[in-house]
Amino acid sequence: MTEQYNGLKVKLQQAQRAAKVATDNAKRQEESLKGIRDKVGALAATSYMQGGSDPTVSFVASQDPQAVLDQAATLNYFATQDSTRVLGLMQAMQGAQRARKSAEARAQQVAQLRSQLDSQRKKVSQSYEKIRGKLVKEDPTQLTKLPTVGTGKAAQALRIAMTKMGRPYVWGASGPTTFDCSGLTMWAYKQVGINLPHYTGSQWNAGTHVSESELQPGDLVFFYSDLHHVGMYIGGGKMLHAPHTGDVVKIAPMGGRPFAGGVRVA
Repeated sequence: MTEQYNGLKVKLQQAQRAAKVATDNAKRQEESLKGIRDKVGALAATSYMQGGSDPTVSFVASQDPQAVLDQAATLNYFATQDSTRVLGLMQAMQGAQRARKSAEARAQQVAQLRSQLDSQRKKVSQSYEKIRGKLVKEDPTQLTKLPTVGTGKAAQALRIAMTKMGRPYVWGASGPTTFDCSGLTMWAYKQVGINLPHYTGSQWNAGTHVSESELQPGDLVFFYSDLHHVGMYIGGGKMLHAPHTGDVVKIAPMGGRPFAGGVRVA
């Protein structure tokens, strides 16, 4: 499923490049048409003002040259013309029309591929979350064996933090071998390019506040009214944290501690 998704991404990139080429070509054709239209239009207008009945007037004014050409009288008129300007206009209008249709077709292709890409991403994510949910429930330590789906930095930071399970809690430590609670979260997010202060009170203000029902993997979870403890949400009501002196970095239920709130850093 992932490779199908990757294949769609490649097709989308190719289609986007082709759409840009088609759009640029359509713009050039329209600019060329405008120059020729102005020149022939002036000649046709002069002829009309002098009392002539010149089909060129209708042809110049039309946004659909083929519809004008489908009229037998007009077609016969142009067939007898030797004017290179008139013939040039005819070719320019038809060329611009083809270019517009090509650009529209490419744009439609891009839209269809984007829709397919979104659908495939949803399928991959649903399958992943189904497996992840089972692991969270049965054996969350196995989460480190799952790939990280998507580019979310929070999920990446959580995955990195879980590689430190079993490392001892040390007051004031921020890795890479020992940690306190805010030191663990600070170290994990630093690995994905996000700098957090080594203090729970400051980390509380480092992102967007979310409720317990809105928590996603990697979100910071805070406890107690003075926010003196922080962990990283895993899912299923569980978190990864560095508990206290004499303990180690581990997975634990969030229940049993007064939940203060969640923070989405990325």
